[in-house]
Amino acid sequence: MTYILIFFTSLISILAFWREGLFAKLQFNAYQIYYRKEVHRLLSHGFLHANWIHLLVNMLVLFFFGPYVEAYFSRILPDSIQYLYRFVYLLFYLLAIVVSSLLSLYKQKDNAWYNAVGASGAVSAVLFFFIFFRPWEKLYFYGIIPVPGIIMGILYLIYSYYMSKRG
Repeated sequence: MTYILIFFTSLISILAFWREGLFAKLQFNAYQIYYRKEVHRLLSHGFLHANWIHLLVNMLVLFFFGPYVEAYFSRILPDSIQYLYRFVYLLFYLLAIVVSSLLSLYKQKDNAWYNAVGASGAVSAVLFFFIFFRPWEKLYFYGIIPVPGIIMGILYLIYSYYMSKRG
C-alpha cells in the first residue's frame, strides 16, 4: 500500500506541476473549504506538493517508514480481520491528511489567500507511529548523524513549533 500511495501522490503532484488549474482545484484553501464547501480539498491537498524537493523528501520518508508501519498493522490486528491491514493503514494515512489540516482550517477559514499542499501531515503521522513503537531505533539526521527516534521526534516537534510561530 505504501508504494501505491507513493505512486499516486507522485503522479498527481507531477500532473499538477504541469497543470496549474488542477493544482488550484486540489490545494488546501480553508476559505474555499469552509465557505464554498469544497471539502475534497481537505484530502486532495495531501497528494500535491509545492515542488520536486518537497515531493522527493515526503516520498522518501514514506518509502523508508511506511512499510514498517504497514507491517505493524498486519501484526496488531486480530486474526479475524488481519487481512484488512492494508485498508487500515490506508485509512490511517488518509485520516492523518485530514486531521493534520483541521487546525489550519479553523485558524485560516477567513483568509482567502491561505493555501497549503503536501503529504507532510500524513508522512509525519507515519514517522511518529514508527517512533512511538520503536523509540530507540536510530534515525539518521541528514542521512549521516545517528539519533534515537524519540530524540529526533522531540527535535522535530520543537522545530515545527518554532517555525509555526514565525509564520
